[in-house]
Amino acid sequence: MTTTATDRTGARTDEAAGVITGARERIDSLDDRIIGLIQERMAVSAVVQEARITSGGRRVNLSREMEILDHYREALGKPGTALAMTLLELCRGRI
Repeated sequence: MTTTATDRTGARTDEAAGVITGARERIDSLDDRIIGLIQERMAVSAVVQEARITSGGRRVNLSREMEILDHYREALGKPGTALAMTLLELCRGRI
């Protein structure tokens, strides 16, 4: 059984299916860039944590994390807070 573009996209016309396919390709590209940026952020965060620990400080700076949470919430609304929490967890692990 052959699937058509409309079957794969859920669109009702070939024209809409083409738009959806193109947009999905763009989303996939953006997701790849976002993942790369998150991986880069994780590496930079590890450098910060190492410097903090080496100097006798704590691994996590809670006031800085609150700034990050506020920044994401202001930019993206309530879901931004959940996104920032996930990002912080990825970058520093669970406390």
